Amino acid sequence: MLEKIQSYFPLLFKTDTWILQIFIIVFSALLLDYIQKKLLKRIKKQLKKTSNLWDDALINAVSKPLSILIWISGLSVAMKVANFGSSIKVFEIGVIVVISWTIIRFIVFVEENIIKHQEVQGKTVDKTTADAISQLLRISVIITSVLVGLQSLGFNISAILAFGGIGGLAVGFAAKDLLANFFGGLMIYLDRPFSIGDWIRSPDRNIEGTVEKIGWRLTKIRTFDKRPLYIPNAMFSSISLENPSRMSHRRIYETIGVRYEDIKSLPAIISDVKEMLTQHPEIDETETLIVNFNQFASSSLDFFIYTFTKTTNWIKFHEVKQDVLFKITNIIEKYNAEIAFPTSTIHIENEALLNEK
Repeated sequence: MLEKIQSYFPLLFKTDTWILQIFIIVFSALLLDYIQKKLLKRIKKQLKKTSNLWDDALINAVSKPLSILIWISGLSVAMKVANFGSSIKVFEIGVIVVISWTIIRFIVFVEENIIKHQEVQGKTVDKTTADAISQLLRISVIITSVLVGLQSLGFNISAILAFGGIGGLAVGFAAKDLLANFFGGLMIYLDRPFSIGDWIRSPDRNIEGTVEKIGWRLTKIRTFDKRPLYIPNAMFSSISLENPSRMSHRRIYETIGVRYEDIKSLPAIISDVKEMLTQHPEIDETETLIVNFNQFASSSLDFFIYTFTKTTNWIKFHEVKQDVLFKITNIIEKYNAEIAFPTSTIHIENEALLNEK
């Protein structure tokens, strides 16, 4: 390529005009970069009108690397003019880096576009799988680019791969924690005990929050007080984990006590409470529903309710629970009964002696 440029512009390669040559090269790079930016900007406006996800990703991926490629080409020509170093090697390595960067950017933009498109259409998006595939593709591009770059620099790739095979055991022993976390991340992607956006917690460890990112070494969890928590993936293979985000229902389990003097009204109260729960639009009657007198407590006659709401949303669940408790209070008041509270009764044997004093 440089030989063709030299044949087209022989003046650039005359040794007595190298300052002018460098100026022309820099000016040409600036002009070409300006033209391509304007052109890509117009193309991008046209592509936004289409529903195709791939063309938008491609034009966004190419925009910045193309500018770098223009300047790398200019630098190579300038080095050729000034007889400084190996311009061919600089150009080849630069092209490899730019192509790799473009492909990686294209993968990232395609992932973002697909997720946004699915969300706009109201479809369920598996962000965990999309992130895993994206990371694997990017790692593959990086490894391939490094090998091609080493080959361009004159290294023997076969010897490097052979050394990698022989030294794999040593590296494995030295980086066993890193490998354990890598395979822990792989198991998370395969078993899917949780996904990005899930609320998880562990009864074994002080871990609770929303999953923000699943990496190949660490999983990032945002706790409810908004602190980031970074968990090595290997830990998830040795602890118990709850995923409340995947619960099918939420449970209401409450014990309510009425006064002992209201014992005659208790059967009617229990019957009305059960009828109210059965007819409540937010209570799932297909699940277990229990309302029963439970025990003679020290200061109250206790009955309990055990039922499940249709919603799993934390905020809406508490609104439903509040509504249920208020309706139970109204039912108790309907029978002129009262909710009991702890009381104590003192019996005095000699009342006359007390009155005299």
